[in-house]
Amino acid sequence: MSSLPVVGAAMTLDEVELHRDWLFEKSRDLELQSFIDAEVLNGDWAPLAARTRRLLDGHGGRLGIHGPFWGFTIASEDPDIRAIVTRRLLQGLDVCAAIGATHMVIHSPYTSWSYNNLDDNAGAREALAERTHMTLRDAVRRAEDIGCTMVIENIEDKDPHIRVALAESFNSPAVTVSIDTGHAHYAHGYTGAPPVDYYVKAAGNRLQHVHLQDADGYADRHWSLGEGTIRWHAVFAALAKLESNPRLIIEIKDKLKIPASAAYLASIGVAE
Repeated sequence: MSSLPVVGAAMTLDEVELHRDWLFEKSRDLELQSFIDAEVLNGDWAPLAARTRRLLDGHGGRLGIHGPFWGFTIASEDPDIRAIVTRRLLQGLDVCAAIGATHMVIHSPYTSWSYNNLDDNAGAREALAERTHMTLRDAVRRAEDIGCTMVIENIEDKDPHIRVALAESFNSPAVTVSIDTGHAHYAHGYTGAPPVDYYVKAAGNRLQHVHLQDADGYADRHWSLGEGTIRWHAVFAALAKLESNPRLIIEIKDKLKIPASAAYLASIGVAE
């Protein structure tokens, strides 16, 4: 029996119908992208939840969602904006409770600008973390209550450790770390950050979730795996040392290439 990790994928419900056999054959983990938009979360999403439960009846993999992220940061200086963000995250967690999802991706508040400027003003690092705590406080309690984990995904993060420290500061199993390989590769190629495998090593067993996408180190390409320049052997060698069993989620633009991405990883002997 293979000891290689089994990868899953991120997709919408329409794409679940297309890739259902692929998901079910190896009980692959799934991340739904159908509950991101404010229009969906503010509306009647109950039919989507019912469709999810119907489509995934008998699915043996772990289920999560990509949480809302458009148009905001989880560390806003404006208390009114923070209140809206808290509401949006709670809406996402309501979806998780309704469909049985056990992870929700949220976006890191750190930017390439903050990397160079947080230490210019005394207390800026601590203030950003405190604003994040104020934004997430109610969501963390809700996530704990429903057995869901919010995973903080790197976006522009140049420092692979700072987001890990932020997650640890909550002292809660409901807040851990995600890595997006393409985002890390962008930061490496464009801002001089470490390579992708260093992000895995920095996260250690706090790592519960990975977005697998290929890129060129210049932009957020979300190419099929094998089409870019990420050093996948180094990434999976670092992953193999972890005990946290992170969800390995293929997140690419062309969803028709999801099986091909998994096949590429199998062809180089790192996953299936």
